[in-house]
Amino acid sequence: MPGQTKPRVAVIGLGSMGFGMATSLLRAGFEVTGCDVAADSVARFVQGGGKGARTPKEAAEGADIVVSVVVNAAQTETILFGENGVAETLPKEAVFISSATMDPDVARRLAKQLEATGRHYLDAPISGGAQRAAQGELTILASGSAAAFAKARPALDAMAAKLYELGDAAGQGAAFKMINQLLAGVHIAAASEAIAFAAKQGLDIRKVYEVITASAGNSWMFENRMPHVLDGDYTPRSAVEIFVKDLGIIQDMARSAKFPVPVSAAALQMFLMTAAAGMGRDDDASVARMYARVTGTALPGEPK
Repeated sequence: MPGQTKPRVAVIGLGSMGFGMATSLLRAGFEVTGCDVAADSVARFVQGGGKGARTPKEAAEGADIVVSVVVNAAQTETILFGENGVAETLPKEAVFISSATMDPDVARRLAKQLEATGRHYLDAPISGGAQRAAQGELTILASGSAAAFAKARPALDAMAAKLYELGDAAGQGAAFKMINQLLAGVHIAAASEAIAFAAKQGLDIRKVYEVITASAGNSWMFENRMPHVLDGDYTPRSAVEIFVKDLGIIQDMARSAKFPVPVSAAALQMFLMTAAAGMGRDDDASVARMYARVTGTALPGEPK
């Protein structure tokens, strides 16, 4: 309707994904308050035209929509119900959009706990990377009540190129995301194994990249991550520890369901070895470095 004001939005977590999502909301004309444990991230957001808050509780005051962009379920629960959590100040009928990757059972529990207070919870994990977050072109895998979707939709439309509505209760979005993470982790591990094996054969790995990206063996992760190996640049876009966590959740889910997942279990071991070698906070393409170090294989930027 003409003259209708946009909802007020708080974004909790201004990391590589959250910062891009917050700036996409600003660009779409929302009044956005950002909050992060890193004061410099908040300051940078304020310099870009947003508002800043010191705590989630402060950020949520008067907000219609809170977007939580943190790493895991434990951080999400703290933002909701911990000291200075948003549940203390979030207005009734407001919606909390949870973007963290987590076990579907935990998403269901958090939703039930928040909904009991008269607020809405949308289970909405994200995919697409920092660049797509900044462009407002994420894929969002969402599930929740019709009321939660209705309240969240203006913000979702500003952040996503593709919004999948996957069910009327929390947990379904989380379950879809875990299937994505199973594939993503396996594909990164396989791509890293292949590029390191190619280097061991004495092949020109830039030519390998050119050939494979034009061949049936290609994957989105090979095409997206292996340039990091070619450049010897392991600045974390997505860290090894993310897949230690996510593939670990998949193992827990599979064990509960008595469902075998041997390929993702092997991928988890590769990420665990990479983290154990001191690369847990480096880019997830560091799995290739782990292979190279174990086998004495030369990769760009690595010590001889």
